[in-house]
Amino acid sequence: MQKCIVGKKIGMTQLFDESGKMIPVTVVEAGPCVVVQKKTTENDGYEAVQLGFGDISEKAVNKPLKGHFAKAGVALKRVLREFRLDDCSALSVGDIIKADTFAVGDAVDVAGVSKGKGYAGTIKRFGNHRLKETHGSGPVARHAGSNGACSSPSRVFKGKGLPGHMGAENVTVQNLSIVKIDAENNLIAIRGAIPGAKGGVVFITDSVKA
Repeated sequence: MQKCIVGKKIGMTQLFDESGKMIPVTVVEAGPCVVVQKKTTENDGYEAVQLGFGDISEKAVNKPLKGHFAKAGVALKRVLREFRLDDCSALSVGDIIKADTFAVGDAVDVAGVSKGKGYAGTIKRFGNHRLKETHGSGPVARHAGSNGACSSPSRVFKGKGLPGHMGAENVTVQNLSIVKIDAENNLIAIRGAIPGAKGGVVFITDSVKA
């Protein structure tokens, strides 16, 4: 069965293997998550499970969501996320998913919202080269430069790298490995970096490339 969990990014640290080699890891507080709803082919046209993560006060939840949680008979949760699994029948509404659903050595994909960088130029946003800073190039050394020919094709092609908002978008880092699991504290140490800032919500699933 495919595995999935919702977590919160704690931060980065380092671990050491048996040979003393340093391994950079990101620590994630993974779960506990509760199954709030199951989508079925008969009712919804597809199969999926909806997980809830993170406690929230009652006054911060609107009436429709309160009814949604009350129907499932589970506590109010801050984050709801659907996962399409190959075998949803193995889970039932109210089941608890903890960090130990994964094992050390598992390959996982981690999705989250990247850090927002604000308005950025093409050098920072796309890695463009700057112009020369001598012989009359003027105060435009970090500008985007030419957008294309004026007469033909007389337009700017789609996908042209221009200044604009950078970051704060959905990013998935694939094929990372789990180095360590602390089931008692619901912590997972994942090798390498994952999207988002400290405290950001991340979604961990089995790797599609494993």
